[in-house]
Amino acid sequence: MVGTPPAALAAKVATTTAGVEALPVGPDISFTSRRVQLVTLVVQHMLPVIYFGREFVEASGIMSYGTSITEQHRQVDIYTSSILKGKSPGDLPVLYGSKFKFFINLQTARSLGVTVPPALLAIANEVIE
Repeated sequence: MVGTPPAALAAKVATTTAGVEALPVGPDISFTSRRVQLVTLVVQHMLPVIYFGREFVEASGIMSYGTSITEQHRQVDIYTSSILKGKSPGDLPVLYGSKFKFFINLQTARSLGVTVPPALLAIANEVIE
């Protein structure tokens, strides 16, 4: 989707979301680079979407849940340091995210007619009003 004209992106969202009640959006540079456009189109289609990062919630996405970017960078630093010290990349263990962040945008939830349960609000790292 990187470099996709706005009309083509709108058509893609419209055809992809036909008959869909909710949608997850995974980590991908094509989504991140067009996040404002993507969130705007999805909200226009009244579709609740869970994203992978806070920046989507800041752009009026309803919620996000994903690993901490800071934690991801820390893991990359560990790998880089180990390789520079002579370890073979094939000998390094696979690292998985251990710190996750959950963000909710209540204003967007209300505009979509979604009631966010108090249990979800209680566990969110941040609730944007």
